Amino acid sequence: MTRSLPGSTADGSRQAYLMGAGLIGMGALHFAVPKGFDSIIPDEIPADKRALTYASGVAELLIGAGLLVPHTRRLSALAAIALFVAVYPANVNTLRVVKDQPLGYRIAAVARLPLQVPLITTAWRIYRRVGRKADR
Repeated sequence: MTRSLPGSTADGSRQAYLMGAGLIGMGALHFAVPKGFDSIIPDEIPADKRALTYASGVAELLIGAGLLVPHTRRLSALAAIALFVAVYPANVNTLRVVKDQPLGYRIAAVARLPLQVPLITTAWRIYRRVGRKADR
């Protein structure tokens, strides 16, 4: 017996739409206010921070759009997992960036880290559910 999340669907479409919309929104923010994203990219990454901000924004837009389309949903779910793993160092680096900021910023930075786990597991569920539906 498998357990499902409240509001989930057998084919993962609800989760895919929610995740897709979230990624599209965040991807757009990379272009609207790139400075905040630039600031959390670790200095140890030897690349132009603005270029990385825009590249991750494009990735989020494309993956988000792919999750909205049933035909590309399965591959996009895998791409979402890769994206969430790839941006984790920037999320960890946020702890360094906000160390001198007010307590609220520091709490938000710490609270954000474990949120990657449900994002990754939800993307994995989407991947698996689309695969099961396609196999029938």
